[in-house]
Amino acid sequence: MREAIDLKGARVSAGESPAIEASGLVKVFGETRAVDGLDLSVRRGAVYGVLGPNGAGKTTTIRILATLLRPDAGSARVLGHDVVAEADAVRGLVSLTGQLASVDEDLTGRENLILLARLLGFTRARAKGRAAELLEAFGLADAAGRQVKNYSGGMRRRIDIAASIVVTPQLMFLDGPTTGLDPRSRNQVWEIIRALADQGTTVLLTTQYLDEADQLAERIAVVDHGRVIAEGTPGQLKASVGSGAVHVRLMGPERREEAQRLLAGAPGAPVHLEADPAALSARITEPERAARAMAALDQAGIAVAEFALGQPSLDAVFLALTGHPAEPEPAAERESDDEVEERAA
Repeated sequence: MREAIDLKGARVSAGESPAIEASGLVKVFGETRAVDGLDLSVRRGAVYGVLGPNGAGKTTTIRILATLLRPDAGSARVLGHDVVAEADAVRGLVSLTGQLASVDEDLTGRENLILLARLLGFTRARAKGRAAELLEAFGLADAAGRQVKNYSGGMRRRIDIAASIVVTPQLMFLDGPTTGLDPRSRNQVWEIIRALADQGTTVLLTTQYLDEADQLAERIAVVDHGRVIAEGTPGQLKASVGSGAVHVRLMGPERREEAQRLLAGAPGAPVHLEADPAALSARITEPERAARAMAALDQAGIAVAEFALGQPSLDAVFLALTGHPAEPEPAAERESDDEVEERAA
């Protein structure tokens, strides 16, 4: 990726009205309330994170706001327009990028972008020029002539986002944009999201990844069972847990369970297993307990790669708020929004 990504976007002035206003949104599929009285307010020009596990209602909320589903109750306005009464106006101002690539895999990257530009009213010359700009900006110029089905996962995600901004939207919905990507590809997508926000586009980002929300979002809504259960900046959410935390990363994951038992005894608080298989964290109220925790690990011969005192992680915040970790539950235990909608159709 280039250091400066030129997306040719016009900065949107941050007016008084929010980019998104939702109140009491409800969507029911059969006996399942996928969205259950959800409230949301997003300022213009912000990256706003909606965080929650599979089945929390994130994708269904996005589809309501993007006018793909009608709410069963409640109301929502997007960029000043009602999503039901003024759906056409909303569609002309927003774009939606889901978890799966929506471009034609049998066409090349260049052909996809030119086709979309032509459908959006560009002349042939302007379409070719815009395609070239986006391919260069997204680091895909060398792969422009290859069929998309031969792209890597990260390249597919980038061409999909590029296709969404042939005409730069005022508001972009990104639904799980880095699901299944490797760390390098995730970082590349993060660069694109930051560039969009820098040039004035409001970004509503849904994600299961706590570190992604922490890295990108100005504010975060934590969603569980179709409701917003907490909202604020990442710092505010971490502070809401009400204590400091000790973060430990072991040299390897082999003895993490043993380390968890030792840490639980020293800090006197539950120990949370982080997404990193070698990392743990525990809330503490007294710094002296962190010293005792490290002494316990040392006496047991458990090698520590990193140790830090600080705020709780978003993982710990989510666990404290919901009583369960933010990682997706097994499919057999919890359905995704897509599965709920398909079963009810």
